[in-house]
Amino acid sequence: MATPVKMTARRVALFDALVALILDEGFAHLTLDDLAARLHCSKSTLYRLADSKEQLVRAATVHFFRGATEKVEASVAGAVDARDRIRRYLEAVGEQLRPASVQFMEDLAAEPASREVYQRNTRFAARRVQELITDGVAAGELRDAHAAFVGDIAAAAMVRIQQRQVASSTGLDDAAAYEELAILLTRGL
Repeated sequence: MATPVKMTARRVALFDALVALILDEGFAHLTLDDLAARLHCSKSTLYRLADSKEQLVRAATVHFFRGATEKVEASVAGAVDARDRIRRYLEAVGEQLRPASVQFMEDLAAEPASREVYQRNTRFAARRVQELITDGVAAGELRDAHAAFVGDIAAAAMVRIQQRQVASSTGLDDAAAYEELAILLTRGL
């Protein structure tokens, strides 16, 4: 296993470029040679980031979701009430997923290590939505809904989005599905 590396500006730039590449094209078809050529670096540079292509893609997926989470949370900061916080949160999740191509999402669903990263982030986002609902009900800003139930329903929808079931059954991509979930929750609460 690779030893943890300090995230220098060059490494951050490499991960940013890798994230942009795999979001656009997916990753299953790319070899380490392809990645090195496309990122204008050597394979040894990539091996300093991770021990294998699978670990490199997983690390890039973590990098992507870490940045996305920061942007999503920042979007909530200026919200005026609970409905606005929930709407902003879910719409920001959708916006962060918008650059992800269908191929990336399919590759992500098929590759266990990277899929686990998406699953973990989905669980975190579901807990965060449930927390926003609970806070809104407690503050009297949302109708007296059973916050745990509504949060659980939101979590189930988010898992179905993450598992590609919503895309399969509705044709909505993940970004659009999160926007629809935001409308459903904020207008229903």
